[in-house]
Amino acid sequence: MIRLVLDGLEFAYPGGKPVLRGIDAVAEKPALIGIIGPNGAGKSTLLDLIAGHRVPSAGRCTLEGRAIHEIERAALCRQIAHVPQLVPAEVPLTVEEVILTGRLPHGRGLFENEEDQAAMERAITRTHLEAFRGRRFGALSGGEKQRVLLAAAVCQSAPIILLDEPSAHLDPENEAAMWELLRELQQAGHLILVVTHHLTLAAQHCDRIWLLEQGRLAADAVPCEAFEPARLERVFRVPFHWHQSAEGRVFLTYGR
Repeated sequence: MIRLVLDGLEFAYPGGKPVLRGIDAVAEKPALIGIIGPNGAGKSTLLDLIAGHRVPSAGRCTLEGRAIHEIERAALCRQIAHVPQLVPAEVPLTVEEVILTGRLPHGRGLFENEEDQAAMERAITRTHLEAFRGRRFGALSGGEKQRVLLAAAVCQSAPIILLDEPSAHLDPENEAAMWELLRELQQAGHLILVVTHHLTLAAQHCDRIWLLEQGRLAADAVPCEAFEPARLERVFRVPFHWHQSAEGRVFLTYGR
């Protein structure tokens, strides 16, 4: 069982105020956890700490009892795949080659082996990128690039996947497909932490919600509890409302 523990986690950039304050949370696979909060709440910084890109100012972020920032990089990348929010503009590689970069932590020589190729094929199929495999990454749209980076994370075969706004450039069809893929990965045994501003989709698909408010954890609960309207109004400073369609589907709206 993969166990991720945040214990009194804090972080501040040099010369700045704390971005994260006393975060306590536990995550175990399989689970799909949505990280929600307004701009500046610390969501991306939290993912960076879990990915080992930053060192906590205080507290600990541990994986199987070991401080994440102390784990050797290749070993950590075999456990955690991280897709940041910013999509690289110029990458002189094809879609296949970008997806295969997910196999770098498993490197056993200069060239990919049959296992790497098989992982790439599975990732291409799961993310429906068959028609793009030979295209240059730099020629793709923002949404297409996002799908390729998600495919690289799938190809990485890590039990934990961190995604920062993975649907930011996706149209509704591909956004729906992405959430279905995340649920499939969760059911296959992965722990997935996804930063998103799409509260209704998070409510529909996530097992739990980590709701951040000014760097603190305002809620760690199932969606219907975390998204209590009064709490959301306090965090986002706008009224929220739950609705139910004639078919029984529940969704959120906000505003007066």
